[in-house]
Amino acid sequence: MAYRSFKAYLDTELEKIRDAGLYKQERIIHAPQAASVAVEYPEGNPCRPALNFCANNYLGLSSHPRIIQAAHDTLDSRGYGMSSVRFICGTQDIHRELETRLATFLHMDDAILYSSCFDANLGIFGALLTDQDALISDRLNHASIIDGIRLCKAKRYLYEHADMDNLEFELQQAQVCRHRLIVTDGVFSMDGDLAKLPKICDLADKYDALVMVDDSHATGFIGRTGRGTPEHFGVQDRIDIINSTLGKALGGAAGGFTAARQAIVDKLRQHSRPYLFSNSLSPVIAGTSIAVLNILDSSTELRDRLEINTRRFRAGIDTIGLRTIPGQHPIVPILLGHLPDDARLSQEFARGLYEEGIYAIGFYYPVVPQGQSRIRVQISASHTPDQIDSALDAFARVGKRLGAV
Repeated sequence: MAYRSFKAYLDTELEKIRDAGLYKQERIIHAPQAASVAVEYPEGNPCRPALNFCANNYLGLSSHPRIIQAAHDTLDSRGYGMSSVRFICGTQDIHRELETRLATFLHMDDAILYSSCFDANLGIFGALLTDQDALISDRLNHASIIDGIRLCKAKRYLYEHADMDNLEFELQQAQVCRHRLIVTDGVFSMDGDLAKLPKICDLADKYDALVMVDDSHATGFIGRTGRGTPEHFGVQDRIDIINSTLGKALGGAAGGFTAARQAIVDKLRQHSRPYLFSNSLSPVIAGTSIAVLNILDSSTELRDRLEINTRRFRAGIDTIGLRTIPGQHPIVPILLGHLPDDARLSQEFARGLYEEGIYAIGFYYPVVPQGQSRIRVQISASHTPDQIDSALDAFARVGKRLGAV
């Protein structure tokens, strides 16, 4: 059988991953997503309570009572699934309502829904650009952007991360192309740093380029009213395309979208393959996401609380003496790459935190480059000051025990 030899190959590859200390084991949560959860780890062991510091639940909406009620209400009124793609019989009124609301929220003409932001990134470039055009991408952009670019025939130009001189050089090289699209993460998920959007927009104006931002780690909580990195930098009217997710701050279930200028959205509805050939977003997610936007439009209380919590945690980590990347984002990387055998250390650190009742994950190659392992902490508006202080105490104890402090 062909599988016998293929299995032997896979077993060898998996053993190499284990020997290198890079094998990933999943934790099983026996509770709703929240600041405090019950975790089964390793699989088959009894559950233990833990404070959750590794979810994208930035605004604490994943299990918010109003959001749960909205999901129940939509399930009763619109059903569970659509069993169709959008252009056949997969579009309900709430799908269009959500698209309109997202566009208004982000000051764009229109929006188009996908089953995930990964799909939005896979489906955008090939639908808009041809081999006559150019894509200019930050080297540290998300994997979904990289994969989307691979599916497109446009010429590819990479600029070193956040290096605006290098971006200008690549734009100069791309002047031979018909159209140019600069694409960047708004927030880079491993480091929590923000793209230099004002300078990117200046260069786009200078070299006649469009600008696209994947704002998945910003929509809902970055910026004065949570409109993301374009609002934070005051360049909302200079961005042509915003891709983002419903699966992080905006409730955390699933779903993604492109919000853009009208002709761009119209073209995506005609030619974006993940949109044309994947089932419509579940009505439950569409209806519940409208309720999320209602909450965000009514008050900035949650993003304000998140900002306070983030400042508290970052200040505490600095006091402990652990290495991190300065910033203001609730992604706080605790850097271990300067220490010996950092990949294994990141796993030992995560296990030590778990023994202390703190759920956080070690990131290592290939999720981050070799030699850049870290514990990535993510703060939520749902964390209490006492929970943040408990996490800081645990980081101090584990860091000293492992020689990271």
